[in-house]
Amino acid sequence: MRTRRTRSVLVAACAALLLSGAGAGAMPAVAQPQPAAPAAPALSSAYGLTPLTNLFAERLLIADKVAAAKYGSDRPIDDPAREQKILDDVATRAVGVGLDPDAVVAVFRDQIEANKLVQRGLYARWDTHPEERPTQRPDLDKEVRPALDRITTQLLNTLVATEGVRSSPSCEPRLYGAAAWSAYGHELDVLHLKGMERALPSACARMND
Repeated sequence: MRTRRTRSVLVAACAALLLSGAGAGAMPAVAQPQPAAPAAPALSSAYGLTPLTNLFAERLLIADKVAAAKYGSDRPIDDPAREQKILDDVATRAVGVGLDPDAVVAVFRDQIEANKLVQRGLYARWDTHPEERPTQRPDLDKEVRPALDRITTQLLNTLVATEGVRSSPSCEPRLYGAAAWSAYGHELDVLHLKGMERALPSACARMND
């Protein structure tokens, strides 16, 4: 119960930080990835998980292009074969870098579900507001997936680099603080903030203890 209450408070703080900034406006039809804002020295030392949550944010923003590529086509949001291929790949690569493959799979499964959450939100918005539908269809195979693959490699490297913090008792408050900072730096709107929340549950080794 304490962990759940702490998480709720931190998520609320994250939302308050986002909604007080530029992300409080109307949700754009297709959000564009923004360069991560440089962390102030105090925040950098306090929230050593910001490099991880920055990558979560970047991946969430790419979900806009995934949605734009699929919307109105015969390519569904859910792609079990593609998703399993990603999870099998990261499990194998996790062993090679000394990480627990099950823990890594859990983190990447969260990223996939967060990505789909954003896609569904965009579909719903575009169905309701046709004037906001994307006017261009990105190439899913040549443009979008290579960007996701790049982030996959960066995420694996960052999971290795942050393993000590992620295993510590202070991981959860650091994670949600970092997520708030990344959400603000990447100007995430409400939908993408919900995606960020969905991306977090497995990042800390102790969160589900």
